[in-house]
Amino acid sequence: MNNIPQVKLGIVAVSRDCFPESLSVNRRKALVAAYAEKYDAQDIYECPVCIVESEIHMVQALEDIKKAGCNALCVYLGNFGPEISETLLAKHFDGPKMFVAAAEESQNDLADGRGDAYCGMLNASYNLKLRNVGAYIPEYPVGTAQECADMMHEFLPIARTIIGLSELKIISFGPRPLNFLACNAPIKPLYDLGVEIEENSELDLFEAFKKHDNDPRIPAKVAEMEAELGEGNKKPEVLPKLAQYELTLLDWIEAHRGYRKYVAIAGKCWPAFQTQFGFVPCYVNSRLTGMGIPVSCEVDIYGCLSEFIGTCVSEDAVTLLDINNSVPADMYKESIEGKFDYTQKDTFMGFHCGNTCSKKLSSCTMKYQKIMARNLPEEVTQGTLEGDIVPGDITFYRLQSTADCKLRAYMAEGEVLPVATKSFGGIGVFAIPEMGRFYRHVLIEKNYPHHGAVAFGHFGKALYEVFKYIGVQLEDINYNQPKGVRYPTENPFA
Repeated sequence: MNNIPQVKLGIVAVSRDCFPESLSVNRRKALVAAYAEKYDAQDIYECPVCIVESEIHMVQALEDIKKAGCNALCVYLGNFGPEISETLLAKHFDGPKMFVAAAEESQNDLADGRGDAYCGMLNASYNLKLRNVGAYIPEYPVGTAQECADMMHEFLPIARTIIGLSELKIISFGPRPLNFLACNAPIKPLYDLGVEIEENSELDLFEAFKKHDNDPRIPAKVAEMEAELGEGNKKPEVLPKLAQYELTLLDWIEAHRGYRKYVAIAGKCWPAFQTQFGFVPCYVNSRLTGMGIPVSCEVDIYGCLSEFIGTCVSEDAVTLLDINNSVPADMYKESIEGKFDYTQKDTFMGFHCGNTCSKKLSSCTMKYQKIMARNLPEEVTQGTLEGDIVPGDITFYRLQSTADCKLRAYMAEGEVLPVATKSFGGIGVFAIPEMGRFYRHVLIEKNYPHHGAVAFGHFGKALYEVFKYIGVQLEDINYNQPKGVRYPTENPFA
């Protein structure tokens, strides 16, 4: 995916001057070798400067990793470490950073070979707080070379997301639909995250679309769509207009990204879109999302932002769905009970009109938008991509701003069940442990909107750390509590 950053993690070893510098240097070399053995060596850069109680060394290391093109930093405590200079390195490095520390290797070398990095990590964390420097510190940040290599690899999706947010522009078209106050989007938290936003009207988009009439690239784009849809191409007559619209959006992105490297789109897809454009944009939205350019429906700006976060974390397409309807009792009894370890309240159906990309659907068909067609002529509602969502692990999540500009977030790991939905749209039967309680005491209690982003895999650990890193208060990072762990608002007698 070209719309997310590539991370290059600079590793800088540090040493206290009363400890052997060679201890940190040799441990750093072992760490780099362990990473290269298990992961892609292109992810990391070994800084040759070991910071030994020196601000001059700090400057040398900082200049070296910048010259090497590093956009993320790992401060490696090979021994106790110099609390001032290592903290200044983190302070002056412009990008995400992490701290890890070396474990002692052997009981046979606890005299000259003991590094005390276990102790040094305490001072490092103290000094980071003293200077208000944010950094990622793993759950247990002390380990062998192999264990620290694993920690660094786990940091990559976190770093990728932080970098991506700092260079993201969200492009929106139109105000949110009437009565969709849930898509309220205070702008200040976006700026606080380093995200830019370009707000346009639907007329601006329509003007650009008309300028693409008879674009010579349309036939090639139609051929792409035909190849993707295969036997699911049930509305071939609408493909030229959809191709024209896709080209319009892609050209708009290139013309309007400005100084930002990454782009996401929040579009108004109803009600005037159908009558003026003559189709629904769902399929095009799904295609762009499949390219790594998230597109949210209904001008859901924080939904769009959430999708981008999930794309960075997972390095895969995501989707945005309504937390839509309960699973009927007869479907539960026929297809779920006794086959999967979920209660009926653990299940629900996630749905949207047709914005999920084709590779995340078990099969797909180009259709008309059934809900829109209740009020509009069917011919102007064509362009949805319908099908059941592929079974497998998922993470449902969202980053949201309250109306008074306070960020909060949730995540819940679960799965899409291999159960036929017997419905329409891009839809799946979802199961999340203790979903019923999560629905009541997080989604309702914390006033989250109806849209949730879906990443295809279990990414709760990384998302939690991303939300911590960007400053969401811990009490506002919500997740599904396991059975027996009560929510603060949960009635103990219920």
